[in-house]
Amino acid sequence: MNQYLTPTQCIDSENPDIVSLMESLVSEDVTDVANALALYYWVRDNIRYNPYTVDFTLESFLASAVLQAGEGWCVPKAILLAALCRAAGIPTKLGYADVRNHLSTERMRKQMDTDVFYFHGYCTLYLQGAWVKATPAFNIELCEKFGLKPLEFDGLNDSLYHAFDQAGNQHMEYLRDRGEYADLPFEELMSTYREHYPYMFEGEKQAPVASEQWDRDVAKETL
Repeated sequence: MNQYLTPTQCIDSENPDIVSLMESLVSEDVTDVANALALYYWVRDNIRYNPYTVDFTLESFLASAVLQAGEGWCVPKAILLAALCRAAGIPTKLGYADVRNHLSTERMRKQMDTDVFYFHGYCTLYLQGAWVKATPAFNIELCEKFGLKPLEFDGLNDSLYHAFDQAGNQHMEYLRDRGEYADLPFEELMSTYREHYPYMFEGEKQAPVASEQWDRDVAKETL
């Protein structure tokens, strides 16, 4: 269990900014479940989901770097939640799965040439004697724009994905479980992305996409 409580290369839970934020959100007078909920909802809604911020340098995946950026995609957001939970004394793993996800933009669909998101990230927290899954990826404002119910977490049951949108259309489907880890499996993630998203590594050919472009593309998608 100790490996899921200690800092790692990416889960830098001893970073002063991580510790300070954790201390501002949790309380010694409540249960670990209540504290886990406070940390989950803070990451879900205060670090906005933005897949255009993808950066494949190892440094960009550090929890403290995600906190400083204030935005990120599913993998770094899960790393930040894991760091906050470990700092609070809650054992936490990082989990990954391949999913079919319909929350995307025209730009992403053209570039990815698939609706499968490989290595979708989530966390697994040890609470009240059991491991429960939590996915803090999509912030509430983004869910509202796409007509999704925000993904809730009660600390007792797995909270993994939006199976359907508010209109009853299928939204997300889990295709393959890639397992759970004490830290980000960086080399495995990079190998998978190089195989399935080769365009992401054609830096000379691909102009960088500004972070603000995500908001503009979401607006077009949700007119």
